[in-house]
Amino acid sequence: MKHDIKMNNGLKAYLYWPGIMGILLIVMNVICFIAHVSCGILVSIFVVLYFIMAFLLYRRYKKYIVRDLILFGSGYAQIQKQLLQEMLVPYAVVDETGRILWMNGEFERIVELDGKKHKYLSSVFDDITTDKLRFKEESNIYHSVFLNRNYQISVNRVTLSDIMDDLLDKDKENNKENNKVVMFAVYLFDETEELRYQREVEDEKLVAGLIYLDNYEEALDSIEDVRRSLLVALIDRKVNKYISSYDGVLKKIEKDKYFIVLKQRHLADMQKNHFSLLEDVKTVNIGNQMAVTLSIGLGAQGESYIRNYEYARTAIDMALGRGGDQAVLKAGENITYYGGKSHTLEKNTRVKARVKAHALRELIESKEKVIIMGHWISDVDCVGAAIGIYRAAKTSGKRANIVVNNVSSSVKPLMERFYSNPDYEEDLFINNEKALERMDANTLLVVVDTNRPSYTECPELLKKAQNIVVLDHHRQTRDVIDSAVLSYVEPYASSACEMVAEILQYYSEDLKIKAIDADAIYAGIVIDTNNFMNKTGVRTFEAAAFLRRNGADVTRVRKLFRDEMADYKAKAEAVKNAEVFESHYAISVCPSDTSDNPTVIGAQAANELLGIRGIKASFVLTEFNGQIYISARSIDEVNVQIIMERLGGGGHMSVAGAQLKDISIEEAKKKLKDTIIEMAAKKDI
Repeated sequence: MKHDIKMNNGLKAYLYWPGIMGILLIVMNVICFIAHVSCGILVSIFVVLYFIMAFLLYRRYKKYIVRDLILFGSGYAQIQKQLLQEMLVPYAVVDETGRILWMNGEFERIVELDGKKHKYLSSVFDDITTDKLRFKEESNIYHSVFLNRNYQISVNRVTLSDIMDDLLDKDKENNKENNKVVMFAVYLFDETEELRYQREVEDEKLVAGLIYLDNYEEALDSIEDVRRSLLVALIDRKVNKYISSYDGVLKKIEKDKYFIVLKQRHLADMQKNHFSLLEDVKTVNIGNQMAVTLSIGLGAQGESYIRNYEYARTAIDMALGRGGDQAVLKAGENITYYGGKSHTLEKNTRVKARVKAHALRELIESKEKVIIMGHWISDVDCVGAAIGIYRAAKTSGKRANIVVNNVSSSVKPLMERFYSNPDYEEDLFINNEKALERMDANTLLVVVDTNRPSYTECPELLKKAQNIVVLDHHRQTRDVIDSAVLSYVEPYASSACEMVAEILQYYSEDLKIKAIDADAIYAGIVIDTNNFMNKTGVRTFEAAAFLRRNGADVTRVRKLFRDEMADYKAKAEAVKNAEVFESHYAISVCPSDTSDNPTVIGAQAANELLGIRGIKASFVLTEFNGQIYISARSIDEVNVQIIMERLGGGGHMSVAGAQLKDISIEEAKKKLKDTIIEMAAKKDI
């Protein structure tokens, strides 16, 4: 080669050491001249001879030194290549397109296990695409599967100029072109066994659980005394057999409560079978008129056994709050529901209502003010329940206000009766701003007809309030008001007004309900039960009778529900344009440009569609304020609450709803249909 090879600075310093010694000899020669001229001349002769000999030797042996360096480097490279070739860690070099340029024996053995010659990395590992190789990061870690083996893939960017700079001393200008050449060093690490051990550790973790019998007392009361012990024994046997089949431990802690412990690996089978114990226990029948149902709460993936037990407590509370007859699994922050298809059984005893009434009275009497809030776009049930709590607060001598922002056409006639009534304060109904101003440490916030913070009239009030009470009849979801000092959520109740009417009966002997209050509460029951046709039980009629005794008038209430002509036409239009889907589901769209509150009209239209023979469930979609509202109704064959939960909503088995954002009416209708088809195929409804 005509061009000299430029060596790095370390090698240059080693080869130029004779010149450095020559400089020292020159310095010594100058000192000798100063000391003695003759001595200096003699030393000068030896210095000249030294430079001549060093120059000749350097010129003669330089090419041999460079040759030996190259031979050493090539030999070292061969050793390095041999080490890489025989290295137990799979190693390969690929270019920017993912083409394999070189691979060692171990890498080649792995990628050719399927008997094919692979030229590209992506043909072996689908996860390693060209786009991922073009990322700017110097090093990336990926995980992939090949022939049922799990691999961790380490990809390191290598620029060609970096290698050349280590060998040759070239300036940046010469390296400019080389910087464009990029390769990737790929390492494979088989993590199959490690992942298997991790799964085994996860599978062996403890899962805590609680099983509660929903209607233990009611079931025992429905059979003869001599058979009660047999019924309990059969139930215990069913529960024991089910838990034992999963190698679990069962401990009966009360007459109707069980504590269970099992391994996490069994959860998948339980989930796959949708917790068959829920249906199996209903087959226990020795003459009892009422089928036994139970609720299951499981806690998993906690950092300790105590945390799993806390998760189980939360899960069982969720199951009971949703009406029972279902299983709830809380794994960390994730909550999954199973079952809940049967109708909620009404409790015959009012002990719970009496206890909650006394607790509510103590909380109200401990504060100076009471603010009552329902859900946004308040309906008659919401306002009626708020009026009932208002009357309780006034009985205790407390100042009370109800938060209502937008007055819809459905509640306007009811609220107008309070606006002009001298028996009520002018600021009985306040907006969010005034409510936030009045909220302080001595104010009790009572939330009615909803248990979801995002559905309330003013979510900011929940953050500011220090004492919160929740009264609701909707099934709980994972989005609940979890900071309440008193929570009374009973899905068996027909309406929030029914619950409030029961509370008022036990609140105080001094409580006197005005006729206008009774009308409002009675109206809420009538609306939510669709004139006592839906979710109506013995306690519903008892609550209505209590209100009638306190002055509620059916005629006055009926006048409150008369529709405007535009609203009636909109409802008729929704019924007219209804589409029968899958032979049993009525789906329609309610016009939103003819009414101030089209969502109420949509709910009424959904009720009307249930009157069509063969229709098991009805769904009416309404576009309002940039959102799509879905009102879902059924009689007894379809659980619309589960369908609405899939769409982010909730409610009851026969009365439910959902709100969809950033979606058109047609897209929402398609999403609803797809959900129905999917759930029907899995027999979830």
